[in-house]
Amino acid sequence: MLYLAALLVHCVPLAMGQYDICKSWVTTDDGPSWEFYACQPKAMRMKDYVTVRVDPAGITCGNPPERFCTHENPYLCSDECDASNPDLAHPPKLMFDSEDEGLATYWQSVTWRRYPEPLLANITLSWNKSIELTDDIVITFEYGRPTIMMLEKSLDNGRTWHPYQYYADDCMEAFSMPARRVRDLSTTSANRVLCTEEYSRWAGSKKEKTVRFEVRDRFAIFAGPDLKNMDNLYTRLESAKGLKDFFTVTDLRMRLLRPALGGTYVQRENLYKYFYAVSNIEVTGRCKCNLHANLCTFKEGSLQCECEHNTTGQDCGKCKKNFRSRSWRAGSYLPLPNGSPNACAAAGSAFGTYERPQRVNTAKTTTAKTTTAKTTTAKTTTTTSTTTSTTTTTTSSTPLPATTTQPGGCQAPCPAQEPGLCSSFSCCVGGHGSLLCRMIKGHG
Repeated sequence: MLYLAALLVHCVPLAMGQYDICKSWVTTDDGPSWEFYACQPKAMRMKDYVTVRVDPAGITCGNPPERFCTHENPYLCSDECDASNPDLAHPPKLMFDSEDEGLATYWQSVTWRRYPEPLLANITLSWNKSIELTDDIVITFEYGRPTIMMLEKSLDNGRTWHPYQYYADDCMEAFSMPARRVRDLSTTSANRVLCTEEYSRWAGSKKEKTVRFEVRDRFAIFAGPDLKNMDNLYTRLESAKGLKDFFTVTDLRMRLLRPALGGTYVQRENLYKYFYAVSNIEVTGRCKCNLHANLCTFKEGSLQCECEHNTTGQDCGKCKKNFRSRSWRAGSYLPLPNGSPNACAAAGSAFGTYERPQRVNTAKTTTAKTTTAKTTTAKTTTTTSTTTSTTTTTTSSTPLPATTTQPGGCQAPCPAQEPGLCSSFSCCVGGHGSLLCRMIKGHG
């Protein structure tokens, strides 16, 4: 038992460094119970779960078929886009496919044959779910980056839109804004919407292909250039008004406003070289689960949080039935390093309010001062007593019968008050006692 306790005291804090554990099974002299922690899913490639829409209608090339040429060979217009021929078509899905052997596949717009009427295109990405960005958004263009574009975000599944960042070769001319760089922002302006000229000036279509929305540079304002001080970032996400929402989206929209020119002006005699072509869009993030889940799965066409802490909903945004003795609250990154779960609790029960014990190592025993709540039935008032007890901890994540004997003679009893919240105990460390378980149209 002492061996297991020492192992768990050493391992659990390491595993919880990125808020990846939601709860642990704790056994004390006063009996077993769950211990809750703030938790969040791991970051993943969000383009694998996105729905894409391109508008206006008819903006994708190929219907009818048309010729186009490149800025490198502006008078050799032998390339063709034909929607009826799979080898010559450039549909929107090619922005998210796997590119084999380095051969770029891409969505392509019609050419600017109606100049001087603007060539406008909107690319909308929707997840039908709140997601939190964890890395840069990277858009890869073929045949030149737009000279003017903007990125917009929605927090309500596309009902309303807000500017996220402006891009232009001349910010003042295009948007009446001075050009700025993200790395010049401060802690008080980290969520400022700005215009950048860094990704729009012509440098050759083969040399400069990417346009970025710099999430990491904004994180670095708080966490340092190597993002080593993540504790400070987590603290600011909780304390700075609007900062957490700034990195949260349900939809993104790229508004392409003027294509690459390959120079300083439009050559009217050859409009076949002006168009948009996007080969890849990378969005890295995690499901927003309000720090009440560490898993997010794709079900019935959308991402869903696997809610813990007696919460429910797509974003774990409300308490389960019979666990509404107090108002729902999002979890918190604070206090560091494990945060506050703010779990929902059943009426008249202390379940869900258990606090992490203070562990103290000694030569022979591992002890912890544990606060347990006793509820009186006459007036439903709560009194608190403090005892010294031997503590072991296990982590968990799926249902198990009330008492199960594991290999090695281990017993894994579910807490009597909440047997339905038991999780799949998957291993028994050394056969001692408890178990270690882990689990675009328009702008408006």
